[in-house]
Amino acid sequence: MSAPTLPRWADVVVLPLVNLAVALLISGAVMALIGQNPLEVLTLMAKGAFGSMRGFSYTLYYTTTFIFTGLAVAVAAHGGLFNIGAEGQATLGGLGAGIFALWLARDLPGFVMLPLIILASAGFGALWALVPAYLQAYRGSHIVITTIMFNFLAYTLLVYLLVNVLKAPGSMAVESAPFEPSAALPNAQEAFAWFGIEWPSSPLNLSFLLALAAAGLVYAYLWRTRAGYRLRTVGASAGAAEYAGIPPAHQILIAMAISGALAGMVGVNEIAGVNRRLLLDFVAGAGFTGIAVAMMGRNHPAGILLASLLFGALFQGGAEVGFEMPQFSREMVVTLQGFVILLSGAMAYVLAPTLARVIHALPGIAKRRPA
Repeated sequence: MSAPTLPRWADVVVLPLVNLAVALLISGAVMALIGQNPLEVLTLMAKGAFGSMRGFSYTLYYTTTFIFTGLAVAVAAHGGLFNIGAEGQATLGGLGAGIFALWLARDLPGFVMLPLIILASAGFGALWALVPAYLQAYRGSHIVITTIMFNFLAYTLLVYLLVNVLKAPGSMAVESAPFEPSAALPNAQEAFAWFGIEWPSSPLNLSFLLALAAAGLVYAYLWRTRAGYRLRTVGASAGAAEYAGIPPAHQILIAMAISGALAGMVGVNEIAGVNRRLLLDFVAGAGFTGIAVAMMGRNHPAGILLASLLFGALFQGGAEVGFEMPQFSREMVVTLQGFVILLSGAMAYVLAPTLARVIHALPGIAKRRPA
């Protein structure tokens, strides 16, 4: 007799919540073992992430980046690909934004410059992703290996250009000169001021709206267009897709181009929206966190939005805990975040068999396989 499987609603809603609860319980136990009050720490994290408009703005700022990287991983996954290169693609997106800003912002107004920066970020990310996509589609190279290697290449390229070409003259810091105002994406405080609304200073900027739009467009593309259906068909079975007249190699290129473009949009948030200059380490691991975000969100845009908000809250709340509780070190905060990533990402389905048995043991639960 085969083991029971999770209904679709349980796989999408219940399992992520159970994983999160287990991660928090394990984290609480670790905190208790090292002499910290778990309830106090978790309360402070929630307060830091949602307890003030400033804290919530920081949470949404982190959420924005995770939406882009989570969507990037998800689109590739629907095409049957495991894109671990979002880190490098985001790096190239920021590089594209920086190059265009430094090159053209002095001569172009904001209403022309900002769309160009958005296109440059997406375009550089897409082009960087297309190289491993081509190697997978036409040369048999494994996408996981090539995208990992391209992360290192992207960072090395950024370092070389910043040190030798783009660094501000006379500056010891490895960063470009500040952008002209026309290349600066308005932040939330500036945007709300247009309507006479006071908003606290924070890194949150209008790229948050771009992230929401990207989630909607990804949903529409994957589930409401023929092109999206073809991509998902290849992801489900490349052999069946080819038999039906859908060339898998072509869909690999499309999936990775879209994935790279989404990851590249991180450059709009970090480079044009926050730092307003090109600098090193602006991605800061967000590409890898996007893998956990996509897995926790079940590769669906709605789930990715919620998972991104959770991880944004963890990052902002963790920073608040580190500030308010000096005895709770940064390493402890990273450990807490790591448990959530581990349970919701790498071990997302470890608890699935047990949860399935529990659900199927309940009266009135339909004994059917998930859709």
